[in-house]
Amino acid sequence: MADKKQVTETDDLSRGLTSRHVQMIAIGGAIGTGLFLGSGTAIKSAGPALILAYLITGIFSYLMMRAVGELLLSNTKLHSFIDFVREYLGGKWEFAIGWAYWLSWASLAMADLTASGIYLRFWFPQLPQWVTPLIVVAVLVGFNLINVAWFGELESAFSSIKIFAIMALIVAGIWMIAVGFHTQGNTVSLSNLVNHGGFFATGGIGFVLAFPMVIFAFTGIEMVGLTAGETKSPEKDIPKAINSVPFRIGIFYVGSMAVIMSVYPWNQINASQSPFVQVFSGLGIGFAANLINFVVLTSALSAANSAIFSTSRTLYILGKNGHAPKSFSKLSKNNVPFVGILVSSLVFLGIVLLNYFYPSEIFVLITGVATISFIFVWLIIMFAHIQYKRTDGIQNSKFKMPLFPISSYLTILFYVFVLVVLMFNAETRISVIATVIFFAVMIGGYMFWQHKEKSLTK
Repeated sequence: MADKKQVTETDDLSRGLTSRHVQMIAIGGAIGTGLFLGSGTAIKSAGPALILAYLITGIFSYLMMRAVGELLLSNTKLHSFIDFVREYLGGKWEFAIGWAYWLSWASLAMADLTASGIYLRFWFPQLPQWVTPLIVVAVLVGFNLINVAWFGELESAFSSIKIFAIMALIVAGIWMIAVGFHTQGNTVSLSNLVNHGGFFATGGIGFVLAFPMVIFAFTGIEMVGLTAGETKSPEKDIPKAINSVPFRIGIFYVGSMAVIMSVYPWNQINASQSPFVQVFSGLGIGFAANLINFVVLTSALSAANSAIFSTSRTLYILGKNGHAPKSFSKLSKNNVPFVGILVSSLVFLGIVLLNYFYPSEIFVLITGVATISFIFVWLIIMFAHIQYKRTDGIQNSKFKMPLFPISSYLTILFYVFVLVVLMFNAETRISVIATVIFFAVMIGGYMFWQHKEKSLTK
């Protein structure tokens, strides 16, 4: 397809997101359910070296975000990083990344909607697992249809709860370390990070195998890159949000993991239970399990809320640029892409049926697809950024990528390394293959769309 006229105006979408909204959206994107629930399995895989895995992944996530930021600030009239992929890699890759990004968030939403049903059954065991996703989607769609500010307020509330839980853990852990607190026959101490088999207690293989689990915790971090068209002051708010990523990663991931494994030696962490529950229970907090269940339920709701926002904006961009039905770009009177919201949400409701027929198997499958799809999206973002630097970004950049081009190529190599690890893991190999096939289908779909449009114009 000959590249259509690119989007150059963002006035269609309401600029209803404030600086506070953007900050909280960035925080929400950086803190996933994987931190609260999946970190126990990651600790069993890597031991204390998981701290280093989070630090390394955090560094490359920050560099990817700096690439997104530099692209967005080079032309604030464009809506998102998807538009920049079109600008610098062409319509074919915009088509591929747009639909891949939609798949990424749709898969993540399905995973977290599934999880929300599991979390709610913790309190209501007789509640059918499929009921919760149905209620959650209906409520969140209602809020998102009002205006973008309501999305921002919801995400701010969800992020605040997650921040409070992490800070409570860190403060409690620091106090336990300072007083030499005893729990289950162990003394809480930083020495627990090295006294039980060393820092790399599970060896290099365990350390490497932890990276896919760590990556899953970071999925959604790039979502700030979709807010440029709806942010009141993108030139100020986006750099502020991105530059705070290292601090957030240092506190939320590195800090929390260091505290958890100082309180309990890594080999005493129960992989089937949230490490947060174990730490709070060690303090004698009887309602720790209920507290953390509420937090992870909040985190799942946050992911579903973000998915509704991200998928609807992605469909809006694809519809406006001719890569999807034009109706997807329709806006409500409040300048919300309501068709995109409704279409995506109807797909999400498919999880209700999946939960009914396959309540246990579906979660593992779709989390793998979501993780790998996000990695492919991040790789395309990096390639678009490199092309931007080659053409327009050397002299005119307002938010330069640190240590370019070395930092960009190292980031790409890191994501490729994670894909290789996933490929050699029997549990995720099929997800890698399926995602590659999906990208190939997207490119084929683009060629079909191109042929169809040329036929119509003859």
